[in-house]
Amino acid sequence: MVDSTKVRHESWVEQARCRGAEDELFPEGKQQKRAAAICMGCPVRRDCLIEALDNRLEWGIWGGLTERERRALLRQHPRVTSWREVLSPERTAAAQAS
Repeated sequence: MVDSTKVRHESWVEQARCRGAEDELFPEGKQQKRAAAICMGCPVRRDCLIEALDNRLEWGIWGGLTERERRALLRQHPRVTSWREVLSPERTAAAQAS
């Protein structure tokens, strides 16, 4: 049996703009904002951010957010157990239509 989560993860990683530039995505301090610019316009930015938030990844730039920005988001929404549900395109579209 194939783990669908693993397959989904591998497929979005292959499409990421940062593929092959992983070292650049783990800067310190002020360089983090510059590194986050790589994420702008990335077709899998949402999947990347979901991966980081769901797995509480503490280091590096994920989905265009710095470590500090992700920690703040997690603190603001401590009851969220699935960021995929929160950030899904369908849910985002429904919230914007309201």
